Amino acid sequence: MKKLFVCAFITAITACSCGEKKDQTNNRTNTLKPITANPGFNQEFANLMNDYYSLKNNFISENDTMINKYSKLLMTDADSLHFTEFRAEDNILDFVKTTAANMSGELQGLLGENTIENKRKSFYTLSEQLYDLVRAVQYDQEPVYRFLCPKAFDNTGATWLSNSTEIKNPYSPKGMLNCGSITDTIDFKKN
Repeated sequence: MKKLFVCAFITAITACSCGEKKDQTNNRTNTLKPITANPGFNQEFANLMNDYYSLKNNFISENDTMINKYSKLLMTDADSLHFTEFRAEDNILDFVKTTAANMSGELQGLLGENTIENKRKSFYTLSEQLYDLVRAVQYDQEPVYRFLCPKAFDNTGATWLSNSTEIKNPYSPKGMLNCGSITDTIDFKKN
């Protein structure tokens, strides 16, 4: 029965990451059981978010050296989260640990890619994983905005996260820098 509940929870979390479901996601986010994280965990997670934003900005400027630098920093951040300082139900704790490990693996793959286009594809997967993680840990240090550019990757679409409402598309910065719209705002601070 416990495995069934864990599978249902993971399915519910990941189902929200597809398409434009702003109202459903915000309603679900507002009804989650509060999670307790101490200041140490909050600082580690803030570092992870800041390195993600730096990685995103370097995709915008297309600086391959800095993309690799922030990918490595972000991988270290994901591997260094102290979940002993994070209080949540076992199924949520398992989910966040697994998601952080998956992010680290995706970043390892990103570093192995030879073209910026393939690195962007890994960045998209990473962004989806981080979106799920932010909601699961109920990150409350600042609002996080989820953007979608439906024209990215030959009109298949791609999302990214930002701490600003300003649109700066990391997938096609030269041709479609302003392609995108906010599909979700995660703000646990106001709860």
